[in-house]
Amino acid sequence: MAVDQDSGTHETSIPEEGPRTKSMTIGAVCKALVQEFPDISISKIRYLEDQKLLAPKRTPGGYRLYSAGDVARLRTILRLQRDEFLPLRVIRQELASGRAETDITAPQAAADTGARPKRRPTITAPSSGALYSLEDVVEETRADPKLIHELEDYGVISGQPRGGTKYYDDTEREIVRAVVELARYGVGGRNLRVFRTSADRETALLQQILAPSLRSRNPERRREAVDALENLAAVTTHLKHLLLTRDLRRLIA
Repeated sequence: MAVDQDSGTHETSIPEEGPRTKSMTIGAVCKALVQEFPDISISKIRYLEDQKLLAPKRTPGGYRLYSAGDVARLRTILRLQRDEFLPLRVIRQELASGRAETDITAPQAAADTGARPKRRPTITAPSSGALYSLEDVVEETRADPKLIHELEDYGVISGQPRGGTKYYDDTEREIVRAVVELARYGVGGRNLRVFRTSADRETALLQQILAPSLRSRNPERRREAVDALENLAAVTTHLKHLLLTRDLRRLIA
């Protein structure tokens, strides 16, 4: 049976361009890409291989070794997922049609050239409009369908019924993806009510603060209110992160 090596490397860095002769282990690839893709994991890379999107070479002992081409392909896949929210079947088609890693603008490259990098959805950026069936969400997130139904029961996601089939937007798909990661630690749907309740309370607070401006007939005032809402959402998210980090540090002090 093949065995994976989760750490170690034949090379310690992955520049965007340049010749490459040495290979990297799966652990080294994960470490090298984590700065650009914080949610990268060894299990995620393995899953992409299971989906026939990656095909690294194997040593006689069964260890995966990733070439420069493999890493470039992986970076392309991750960017297409993160920046364009494409499902794996579409990414597979994009790669088959010859779309290369150099076609995808890296955040730093965009900053250097003045191009505006793509971002995850925010409150001021509408959804891409893409809708995903239950089967699509399961394929993309590897979630148990029972977990998705449980999230609906607890009001974490809702979906949109159309023609007898329920569809989910890209934000709800990402919520499911996050919950799948939490489920690895035993966090179930019923435990997520605390997040739902917290989000409801924060929404009510921000609405109370900015509701008069958001309802204003003055377009400029409404625009300023929307900008303020975006900023407040970012600040409150950062504040929650700081409070959580502080409290968790106390557990290990």
